[in-house]
Amino acid sequence: MNNLNDIIKGCQKNKAAAQRQLYQAYAAKMFAVCLRYCKDKTEAEDCLQEGFIKVFNNIDKYGFKGSFEGWVRRIMVNTVIEMFRKKQPELLVDEFPVLTDGEDEEVYDASFTHDELMAMVQELPPKYKLVFNLYVLEGFSHAEIAQTAGISVGTSKSNLARARQWLKKSVENRLLEKKQAVC
Repeated sequence: MNNLNDIIKGCQKNKAAAQRQLYQAYAAKMFAVCLRYCKDKTEAEDCLQEGFIKVFNNIDKYGFKGSFEGWVRRIMVNTVIEMFRKKQPELLVDEFPVLTDGEDEEVYDASFTHDELMAMVQELPPKYKLVFNLYVLEGFSHAEIAQTAGISVGTSKSNLARARQWLKKSVENRLLEKKQAVC
């Protein structure tokens, strides 16, 4: 691969070869970012495509300061959020039931693989998954999430708490399944 700065400058001049190199360098990583938020691969592919269109349309705004990958990642995350707001605005409104903690149960010592944990995150309701991923994985503040997703700071905090509660229950259920499989 050529020097990244040369590739970026080529993209700023709308050179197809540079755009192809940039896409090939970042598509896999950015697809993983999109997939983390989307319900399936098709939706993630749509977000990836739309995100790269935005990257190429705005690459002249990149000032060669900071991480280019971080700049691209931010565009991808914003693209996913924009898609989420357009297609599912009603899901940003609190409509899922609050899970209540059951009685204290014996905890079974078992570990989970990264894939198992990510599968649990993927099972979150869309609004919880969005806030959880933005806060935990992307490092957004609640104020940033609220502004970006068009919700209140309180809703962001509530959705994060409920996502954590949902994941806790999911972990407990999987632990119980593992314990029963061993017994």
